Amino acid sequence: MPQVTKGGKYVFGWSVVRENGQVKLPTMAAEEYDIASEGRVILFSGSGKTGGFCVTRHGLLAASPLGVLPDNPDLARYEREEGLFVGYKGRKYAWLTIGEDGVLSLSGEMLKVLKIGPGSRLLSIRGSCYAFVMGAKGPLLERANGYPGTIDCFL
Repeated sequence: MPQVTKGGKYVFGWSVVRENGQVKLPTMAAEEYDIASEGRVILFSGSGKTGGFCVTRHGLLAASPLGVLPDNPDLARYEREEGLFVGYKGRKYAWLTIGEDGVLSLSGEMLKVLKIGPGSRLLSIRGSCYAFVMGAKGPLLERANGYPGTIDCFL
């Protein structure tokens, strides 16, 4: 797992949004966060600087200090329609089914909300112990583009 700048964040690899909205999560990220273990994931919009989205699962998010699940019981119980975002403290949250293969299927509406689309290159970045980031823009992606080593790509 490369560290694109000395003392900086580690990255798991690149993913590309397919024409059908599918995104393959890097294997190492999926394993480190045990992301497919519950059969569903929770996505939330990325920061203004990095964009894209963050990926977590109920068990990790419930342990976080963010408070999103207690304040959004329909999201916590998966009663909200799959892929339908809810706003909370400046971010947007939705849940999706995930297979053991680590592929997410984002609808056209989800892609619009996340401001990405088919062909978007997303850099998977180790985040907190609660979620990892699928970043779409910003300085870290620029550094990764110029990184002299190898960063795996997941299609």
